[in-house]
Amino acid sequence: MKKYLGGCHCGLVRYEVETELTDALSCNCSHCSKKGLVLVFVDKEKFKLLSGRENLTEYFFNKKAIRHLFCDVCGTESFAEGVTFPKVAINVRCLDGIDMKTVQTKDFNGKDY
Repeated sequence: MKKYLGGCHCGLVRYEVETELTDALSCNCSHCSKKGLVLVFVDKEKFKLLSGRENLTEYFFNKKAIRHLFCDVCGTESFAEGVTFPKVAINVRCLDGIDMKTVQTKDFNGKDY
């Protein structure tokens, strides 16, 4: 496991997460595909929000299984929280210093979820 720092575009939302960047998902649901999200799911205890809780706005859709959180200033969704499961979805594109060409992704059929 490695620790990463991440956050939104404007820097108000910052977090630390411990994960391996394996099993990253490229989901084809309407939400993820429109935003270009690449996600890694981690246990909640591996995630620590450092700043910006007051700047987060939540969005739910479909089965409302995920609390999509985005910065109310820049609009970036750098992470989301599972509602019906104890995981945090990390937007790999929002981790500091990550070269997306080195991240292997798996396709996930979220349209049929």
